[in-house]
Amino acid sequence: MSVAAIAIGRNEGERLVRCLASMKGAAEALIYVDSGSSDGSVDAARATGAVIVELDMSKPFTAARARNAGFAALVGQGIVAEFVQFVDGDCALVEGWIAEAKAALEADPQLGIVTGWRSEIFRDASIYNALCDFEWRRPAGPITTCGGDMMVRRAAFESAGGFDDTVIAAEDDEFCVRVRSAGWKMERLPLEMTRHDAAMTTFGQWWQRAVRSGHGFAQVGWLHREYFTRERRRVWFYGGVLPLVALLGVLFVSVLVLLLVLAVYGLSYWRTVRGLVGEGLPAEEAQRHAVFLSLSKFPNLKGMLTFYWRQMRGSAMRIIEYK
Repeated sequence: MSVAAIAIGRNEGERLVRCLASMKGAAEALIYVDSGSSDGSVDAARATGAVIVELDMSKPFTAARARNAGFAALVGQGIVAEFVQFVDGDCALVEGWIAEAKAALEADPQLGIVTGWRSEIFRDASIYNALCDFEWRRPAGPITTCGGDMMVRRAAFESAGGFDDTVIAAEDDEFCVRVRSAGWKMERLPLEMTRHDAAMTTFGQWWQRAVRSGHGFAQVGWLHREYFTRERRRVWFYGGVLPLVALLGVLFVSVLVLLLVLAVYGLSYWRTVRGLVGEGLPAEEAQRHAVFLSLSKFPNLKGMLTFYWRQMRGSAMRIIEYK
């Protein structure tokens, strides 16, 4: 059984070169889908011998659309592959992952998706990279969803209908929901899969990424009401309700209301620190992470409201970039 690899990217530069080099020889076919790069990414990919797909720039770019275009090119090229490895252009595959993932899928015909551990290449370059690295490190075993780096059984991809082109964030979660609904299992193997380069060095980049996440919570929750329910509730409460209560309390009741709201935020922060320490983070690092996890509810709310505004107006769901 053969494996085809599909990489997607936009202006990834050296990260893309590293990505494609990591897959060369590991898969029987390599497809690169470009979303309007202006940095020479297409030429760099062509030099590796990859099949190139350049998306129509007149339509909104999304990672989901790019992955679907890669799969369509695979079919159009007559490439017969039982399994498809999807990789984001800012990631590099770890040597040996393809073989291990393929073996796991071959061993269990009901397994539709396998993923592994993604880690940051430059984890300590910034607190934002460290946040990403911790976010990627989830327990191995049966899972309900995973990120965009995954090996998918071709039959599972087709039975789920592929990705939803209109979903601009958390499109991998949305896809996994439908894969499970189609009767397939998913698993995270206890193996290193990809090295990621978030390249986040500023607060503004982190903020925009959190805005994008909020948009994903709302959009995927709109499509699948049972999904991201807890995340949406927490964003509404900590990002919207509590600030409103504090404002109205100061204006019409007493400053004590503000103090009470701050106490609720403090309790939430303390519980977040405890949870992070319980998951293995050193106390000092957990305290730093908890600050940003607490603050994230505000950009998350902005992202959620952006989705609802777009949905109400019937506007196109355009990507929210952070780098």
